[in-house]
Amino acid sequence: MIDQARDLDAVREATDRLLSATGKLDADALTEPSRLPGWSRGHVVAHLSRNADALVNVLQGRPMYADSETRDRDIERGAPRPQAEQLADLAGSADRFQAAASAPADWSRTVTLRNGVTDSVSRLPFRRLVEVELHHVDLGIGYELEDLPDEFVSREIDFLAERFGGHPDVVSTGLSDDRGRAWTTGGGAEGGPVAVRGTAPELLGWLSGRRDGSALTVENGPLPALPPL
Repeated sequence: MIDQARDLDAVREATDRLLSATGKLDADALTEPSRLPGWSRGHVVAHLSRNADALVNVLQGRPMYADSETRDRDIERGAPRPQAEQLADLAGSADRFQAAASAPADWSRTVTLRNGVTDSVSRLPFRRLVEVELHHVDLGIGYELEDLPDEFVSREIDFLAERFGGHPDVVSTGLSDDRGRAWTTGGGAEGGPVAVRGTAPELLGWLSGRRDGSALTVENGPLPALPPL
C-alpha cells in the first residue's frame, strides 16, 4: 500500500541531500557535462525545478506542461543561470511541491502526466522521489546508485519491471539480486526466459538505462535490449 506521507518525507530527505551536495560545488560546476547525453549539470537542476512545478500543476488539476516545446525551452533557459539562482529555484520549487502534496486531496483519483501517461495521484510523491534520486546520480558528483536507499531501489525495480512487463520487444526475463529478491519482466517478444542476476543497484542501473548491464550475470541468452524510458 502506498503511504503518501512517508513518500513525501523521503522526497524531503532526498532533496536536502541534493541541495547539500550541489551547494558544495564550485561556482562553474553546473556548466560541466552531466551523465545525461547533451545535458550539463545545469540542465539537470533546471529540469528538477520545472518538474516540481509540473507536478504541482498535476496535483492542482492543470496540465503537467503547456506542451513539450515549452518544457524543453524552460530547461534550456534555466540551465546556464548562476549556481545560487539555480539552487534557490530548486529549493523554492521543492517547497511548492511539498506544500501542494501535503494539502488534503482525493488520493484515489487518476491524473494525466506527460505524453498522456496516467497514474494514481497517490503515486506522485514517489514519482518525484525517483526524479530527485536518479538525477542526483546523473549529476556525477559522488552520489551513486549504490548510495540510494535500499527501499527506494527495490521499489523502483518493481516499477520498471512492471513497466517493461509484456513489452513486445522484450523477452521473458527473470531478475534476482544478491539478497534473494526476484522480479519478472518482458514476455512480449519471442524467446526466453532469460535469467539476469546481480546486485540491486546494478539491476536498477540496467533497467533505468544508467548502466550497460556488463556487471550482471545472464543465463539462457544474451542480456535483453530494453527500450528507452
